[in-house]
Amino acid sequence: MSIYNYEVKDKDGKVVSLEQYKGKVLLIVNTATSCGFTPQYEGLQNLYSKYNDEGFEVLDFPCNQFGNQAPGSNEEIAEFCTLKYNTTFKTFAKIDVNGDNEEGLYTYLKKEKAGIFGPNVKWNFTKFLVDKEGKVVGRYAPTFKPDQIERYIQKFV
Repeated sequence: MSIYNYEVKDKDGKVVSLEQYKGKVLLIVNTATSCGFTPQYEGLQNLYSKYNDEGFEVLDFPCNQFGNQAPGSNEEIAEFCTLKYNTTFKTFAKIDVNGDNEEGLYTYLKKEKAGIFGPNVKWNFTKFLVDKEGKVVGRYAPTFKPDQIERYIQKFV
């Protein structure tokens, strides 16, 4: 299996094959709109704006598993991000990143790059960096701000 074998749903419920991202550097993030880390949307947008022309994408996966900090529908979450943080990167449907109903993509990401304390995602705004060949090359804790990841992104774009 590779990351390109996975299909996910976008905010409108349409199935999206990750194969369309082949040859791009990806930063995959589980997000929340009511979290102390929510202002990281600004940093994610800055990275996206700076490197999108070089084949960089941010894939935003809202997740309500941590303290119910991603309330609302997919549409409400996307609207919040667009209006408050002017995001232009792709927002997908709300998912689970751990447990019985976790999204298959996250099962794969966690298998490829376990965290310091094991494979499970511990909180909102955990970030996975994927190179142009689809290899998971980095995993960053929520406390690791988007601008701190920039130097790693630069190695792969």
